[in-house]
Amino acid sequence: MGRILVHEFFSLDGVNENPAWTQDYPFDPKMGQTIAGLMGPGTAILLGRRTYEMFYPVWSKRSAADDPGAPFFNDSQKYVVSGTLQSADWDNTTIVGGYSADAIRSLKESVDGDLYVSGSTTLVRAMLADGLVDELHLFVFPVALGAGERLFAESDGPLKLGLAGSDAYDSGVVHLGYRPA
Repeated sequence: MGRILVHEFFSLDGVNENPAWTQDYPFDPKMGQTIAGLMGPGTAILLGRRTYEMFYPVWSKRSAADDPGAPFFNDSQKYVVSGTLQSADWDNTTIVGGYSADAIRSLKESVDGDLYVSGSTTLVRAMLADGLVDELHLFVFPVALGAGERLFAESDGPLKLGLAGSDAYDSGVVHLGYRPA
C-alpha cells in the first residue's frame, strides 16, 4: 500500500491558486532536492482535472535536459480525478472519474509505491477531509497576494496535523512538512 504525498506552493496568506507568482523567486537547489525527495518514492502521480490541464502542455514537452523532473512527470503513471474529462492525451494517463474517497483508497492500495500530488486544490481538500493524505508539504513563499483560491476554506472544520520537518531556503521560502496528528 502506497502513501499519498502532497506538495503545494503557498503565499503567506494561504493562496495556492495557479502559482505563476512563484517565478518571482529564484529556485533554490536545496528546495529542488526537497521536492525530488517527495517525488523519489512516488511511482504514480495523482492530479485533479485543472492541474492536469495546466501540467500536460508544459511537462509533456520537457525532457530531462530541460528539467530533471521531466522523466518523472512524463514516464510515471498518472491518474486524473475528474467527472468531466473524457480523454487524456498525456502518455500513461488514466481518468479515474469523479472524486470518490473509496476509489482513492482503492487506488492507494493498488499502486506499488507512493502517489505524488502537486496542486490539485479541490482534490487535496477532499482527500484531507477524508483522511487520505499521508504527508502534506507546504512551500510558503514570502508574499501576501490578497486574493485567490486557498486550500483551507473558511467553511472547513479544524484539521490537526503534526510537524514532520521543515527547511528554510535562501529565497525566503519555507518548507513545512506535516503528517496527520
